[in-house]
Amino acid sequence: MQPLARTEISHAFRLIDNELGRVKELISSTLYRDAPVVIYNAIYPLRDTIFSGKMLRPGLVLLSGAAVDKITDRHIHVAAAVEMIHNATLLHDDVIDEGQTRRGAPTINSLQGNESAVLLGDFLLSKVFGMCSDFEPQIIKILAATTARTCEGEFRQLIQRQDFQLSESEYIDIVAEKSAALFSGCCQLGAILARADQTQEHSLNLFGRNTGIAFQITDDLLDIIGDENKMGKTLGSDVDKNKLTLAVIHLLRTVGNRESSVVKNKLAAAGESRQGLAEMLKSYGSLEYAHSRAREFVAKAIQSLAGLKESRARDALIETARFVSDRVTIP
Repeated sequence: MQPLARTEISHAFRLIDNELGRVKELISSTLYRDAPVVIYNAIYPLRDTIFSGKMLRPGLVLLSGAAVDKITDRHIHVAAAVEMIHNATLLHDDVIDEGQTRRGAPTINSLQGNESAVLLGDFLLSKVFGMCSDFEPQIIKILAATTARTCEGEFRQLIQRQDFQLSESEYIDIVAEKSAALFSGCCQLGAILARADQTQEHSLNLFGRNTGIAFQITDDLLDIIGDENKMGKTLGSDVDKNKLTLAVIHLLRTVGNRESSVVKNKLAAAGESRQGLAEMLKSYGSLEYAHSRAREFVAKAIQSLAGLKESRARDALIETARFVSDRVTIP
């Protein structure tokens, strides 16, 4: 399996390179300016996490705005806010999943402990609250609803671990909240800030939702067959935490009743290896099935943009959606 390099999203984002630079500068000034020394020293390692990311979500805010009209200062501020929300969720996720690396660097929980990681995630969210004081009520409402949906999706997945009856539609519902809510929220916010009409806003919202679902399906595949050195983060957490992903759901409904019990026992066993699971999923076509579904959601995302005027920004959105499913190649 050869996932695309982390930096390849930059090709789609070359149109907004300067604006993304401004987003990073705003995040930096928001986090570090006037911080007491003890807080500054605690949050400084966050630079390795925040500023080495793909900036996918703020990029969607900016490109959605550009696809409607033009990028404004308000886009920069909202894009910074959503990236800070995203990084807060990563800090908390690494505690839940016991992650040791993130974006090629040690996680905060591995360096400073779970308490620091949780509190630093909360610190990022508190900074977002401060930024929101300058936003319009409609923008605040969307940000709040998006963040709540993300948490709800994560919680649903948590309580449905080892639920071997989980259906594909239920899985899609979970990831539509857990991951796609923030994608769709970013696109909707970018559209609204550019004064989009209702049709444009709906189109970009759908684009974000379908791209986000495809992103999570692909991310789940990479958790099983990805290369940790290339991905720059701890993999195998879904296997370790008994989270059902689309490929596993397909496997369970494909094997016979007798083999189904074997699969369930294997999945529930402590220390089940990613390699052993990957071989089983490959032999039943489950890896390819999940990847094909990710490509279907990308196709839906691209189709939703059909009503938008042709532009470099729309082309960049299409390229971004394709990047999402092309991050993985099934062996």
